[in-house]
Amino acid sequence: MAEAQVGDDVFGDDPTVNRLQLEVATRCGMEAALFVPSGTMGNQIAVKLHTQPGEELICEERSHVWVNEAGGLGLISGVQTKTLAAPEGVPSVAAFEAAIRDEDVHHPRSALIVLENTHNYAGGRVIPVATMAAIRALALRRGLKVHLDGARLWNAVVATRTPIAQFAAQVDTLTFCFSKGLGCPAGSMLVGTREAMARARRIRKALGGGMRQVGILAAAAEFALERNVERLADDHARAQRLARAFAELPGCRVDPATVETNIVFVERAANDAVAVEKALAAEGVRAIALAADRLRFVTHLDVGDGDIERALAAMAKVTGARMG
Repeated sequence: MAEAQVGDDVFGDDPTVNRLQLEVATRCGMEAALFVPSGTMGNQIAVKLHTQPGEELICEERSHVWVNEAGGLGLISGVQTKTLAAPEGVPSVAAFEAAIRDEDVHHPRSALIVLENTHNYAGGRVIPVATMAAIRALALRRGLKVHLDGARLWNAVVATRTPIAQFAAQVDTLTFCFSKGLGCPAGSMLVGTREAMARARRIRKALGGGMRQVGILAAAAEFALERNVERLADDHARAQRLARAFAELPGCRVDPATVETNIVFVERAANDAVAVEKALAAEGVRAIALAADRLRFVTHLDVGDGDIERALAAMAKVTGARMG
């Protein structure tokens, strides 16, 4: 990062960013890419690209774009949202089709489907390419665009041994984060057509996302793409280790078969997740209580095998169990 060649990315002349954007677009089999500070900004730019104020997007009810982006859909794009329930993170094609509105002057126009892969609140579940392709076919038939919030898309790529271009082929735009499993300090990528990315650059500027000598961050992203993609499999294996051991603890409910990538949700029958989070923190283990009965554990670049064993010992102590 300290040795990165830099220019002014607002003017499009930072050589490291330009090289990274070309590499990402090539890997995805798409025309162009745009470096953005965060996945949230990338998602919000994409929604702005594909919709007009007063239109409607459709997504799963726990999608990041709906739940965790500070109301940006209404604030930035002036769109309303129709949400669908889907325990595994992706509604069926029939559910999406039923949610698409017929043309009627009384109703908002259905304009965009947003998918999330892997899906955070579904426990890091992967949406298979075949499922995405069926949703894409529906969208094309009904005149909607499709955006993929791929914050953890590289986890899906590694877990399924599927090239990223096959996922990208099913959508109009996608985002992915360098700052999650790939281990970078910041940064995400928005990918699509040249025309869309030209418009996206203007929206990024309006949102304050022009970061000048951002090649220092792009250099970290290049390093991550070269060295940190295949190692995501280690995170997945460690998440499985957590899941299998947690499933044996009293008062904990985990189905290891649903742990497909690097996220493990533990359900607590006693509704004491907040207390467990605090007790784990006192033992040096960080997890998040996302509800009174639900804890989230995430494996990543900075978690090794020894850390997994320490986390398991801490959880056993907190729950009063003896682990074999």
